[in-house]
Amino acid sequence: VMSKMGISTYQSYCGAQIFDGVGLSSELIAEYFTGTATTIEGVGLLEIGEEAVRRHAAAFGDNPIYKDLLDVGGDYSYRIRGEDHAWTPDSVAKLQHAVRGNVSEDYAAFAQSINEQNERLLTIRGLMQMKFAETPVPIEEVEPAADIVKRFATGAMSFGSISREAHTNLAIAMNRIGGRSNTGEGGEEPDRFTPMKNGDSMRSRIKQVASGRFGVTAEYLVNADDIQIKMAQGAKPGEGGQLPGHKVDANIAKVRHSTPGVGLISPPPHHDIYSIEDLAQLIHDLKNVNPVARISVKLVSEVGVGTVAAGVSKARADHVTISGFEGGTGASPLTSLTHAGSPWEIGLAETQQTLVLNELRGRIAVQVDGGLRTGRDVAIGALLGADEFGFSTAPLIASGCIMMRKCHLNTCPVGVATQDPVLRARFTGQPEHVINYFFFVAEELRGIMAQLGFRKVEEMVGRVDLLDMKPAIDHWKAKGVDLSKLLYQPQPKEGVAIKLNETQNHGLEGALDHKLIKAAKAALGKAPKPVQISDKVINVNRTVGAMLSGEVAKRYGHAGLPDDTIQIELTGTAGQSFGAFLARGVTLTLVGDGNDYVGKGLSGGRVIVKQPENVDRSPLENIIVGNTVLYGAIAGEAYFEGVAGERFAVRNSGAVAVVEGCGDHGCEYMTGGVVVVLGQTGRNFAAGMSGGIAYVYDPNKGFTNNCNPSMVALEPVKSSDGSTDADAPLQRSPAVDNNGMGDMLRYDAERLRILVERHLLHTGSARARELLDNWSEALTHFVKVMPTDYARALKDMKSTRTIIAAE
Repeated sequence: VMSKMGISTYQSYCGAQIFDGVGLSSELIAEYFTGTATTIEGVGLLEIGEEAVRRHAAAFGDNPIYKDLLDVGGDYSYRIRGEDHAWTPDSVAKLQHAVRGNVSEDYAAFAQSINEQNERLLTIRGLMQMKFAETPVPIEEVEPAADIVKRFATGAMSFGSISREAHTNLAIAMNRIGGRSNTGEGGEEPDRFTPMKNGDSMRSRIKQVASGRFGVTAEYLVNADDIQIKMAQGAKPGEGGQLPGHKVDANIAKVRHSTPGVGLISPPPHHDIYSIEDLAQLIHDLKNVNPVARISVKLVSEVGVGTVAAGVSKARADHVTISGFEGGTGASPLTSLTHAGSPWEIGLAETQQTLVLNELRGRIAVQVDGGLRTGRDVAIGALLGADEFGFSTAPLIASGCIMMRKCHLNTCPVGVATQDPVLRARFTGQPEHVINYFFFVAEELRGIMAQLGFRKVEEMVGRVDLLDMKPAIDHWKAKGVDLSKLLYQPQPKEGVAIKLNETQNHGLEGALDHKLIKAAKAALGKAPKPVQISDKVINVNRTVGAMLSGEVAKRYGHAGLPDDTIQIELTGTAGQSFGAFLARGVTLTLVGDGNDYVGKGLSGGRVIVKQPENVDRSPLENIIVGNTVLYGAIAGEAYFEGVAGERFAVRNSGAVAVVEGCGDHGCEYMTGGVVVVLGQTGRNFAAGMSGGIAYVYDPNKGFTNNCNPSMVALEPVKSSDGSTDADAPLQRSPAVDNNGMGDMLRYDAERLRILVERHLLHTGSARARELLDNWSEALTHFVKVMPTDYARALKDMKSTRTIIAAE
């Protein structure tokens, strides 16, 4: 799919103006790219013509090396006489020698080569110079490195894209120095939440929530200091992440709640964020689950990102990350690595200017990442407005990465970006190597701070007046470069902050969950006792059940409480995200109707939405819950006596659900669980569905036209399997990680009957009673939706188990 910037059809690219101009003159833009945004002035038509002539001369010149040989290229991997790269074999070797031996001279040589290379390759920060103070501050008076490193974080690299050894190495190192490591979008193993015997911790303080919602349970969220919503990725803005099936082993699948061997795709957008109000809702949801965590939003640097950052601040995020294109996920598509994204200097400068001018900067922390390597990079980032700094590739290189560019092939020879046990055994990185690197960066920064006259990093933030463009740049294309828009310093009103100095008000004090937690006190002790709660709900009561589930997850983990320990019945119309991240042991019944995002991130609980007894409308024609219901659900059950909106069960990982009809795009990107639809579906059902199964009641034989067949096969439901062995489905799910649905290749009639009976039990559904009364005939009208990759993986796993049992 030709998907860049979230656009996936040819027609949508035409005239879309999704390009930014970087280093092109205003005259050229106005004449040939009318309306295109540009921040940095640069070359015109003459320089472009000159470059074309030079390229032709290089291609057809008399240089004996090139005359009879093809160009080596080197766009992706480093090649002598190929394309220039920021990371060269020399710079990798220098950094690794420095961190392994803790040799500051070797780091100084590395930093000098990188900083000189920035000038030579003309990164934007390489075009800048700092205005040093006439009287430097004594280095002894500058903030110690041990305090500076607390502002550092490692980037969002998922467990799955990199090995457990590499992932935990970064986490241990950052926890030792008081910095932050980031889970990436692949979840985190629960054993890492518990401190190690030697006092270290493998817990990543930043938990990421991406569009795929892999592993995002209530337990995962309550074990976070920061929760980062990944709106986009610097290396590939507008594209969802992808983990090839050969990298999804049993451990990865367990953490991501998916199936081994089946590839995983994150949707390009978050399906619960179509507007800034939706983003505010997700921030509110996450803050409810974990009220003490900072909520962060990751954006990609581009012209216009300042406006988005202002919206993020107004949506009450505590933190925003501006990600540049220089850093790059090793497994990103090559076209994205080389042609998408924008330098972080552009996005960071615009973010700082916009937030200050709108008097929003004081309430939100700003982080920058994407190609930071040295203390000079950090200094320029701080002067342009960043409070915190993210590093990804450099800490990986400190851990042993040698830039082989095999990340997507699972063949990394040093055990960093692979799940192969033989290759993982070659990983030699130590937390001390990463710690040494960050302290070297901090010490280099301290030297620059002393020269600038600053004693604390906090004093540097936003002091863009101490940056200037270098007066003489030795490159023929650089003559027209103008950084004045980048280095503009807004003049705020008196008392308006240019850096973080206050906290956001998230408005949690009015949450209905405070009342529910108080009423459920008996169920939250060391010896939980069942409780029943009844109350009314109105549409301003948003995210009902999430804060309560956070309390359950803190005490009892993902396993939660015994079934039905906390039974809550609410009457009325619930606000958005009813039952979000609901923990096991909590049953939330709504007599009335719900809005969007019901059961989002369901973590083992049970959500029931049914009509009041005295209404006479048909549930098959009554939309009882809104759009994007059960988005990213991990486990649990949901029963809806009525029709759901669009994108029902999108990215469902393991929940069991019964609904009496749904809108377009049902079961999109689903990877696990079981969905039963007892009525009509909209179009594009099962698009991107790679796991789990669905049953659709289709007496009129119209479902075939509504189903997207690209990844699924439609099968009839057999009358009975005829046997009842250990793989048969169960009436109740025995545990949070076992939904009791049995062998998905068999027992369709038994499984379907159990779910329809559960639906009748919980909702009193007339449709369910009608089908059960005529079960033999009803069964002939059901269609099973089975993803082809999922069926293959289940068969492979079954044959492997058979071979092991035979041995």
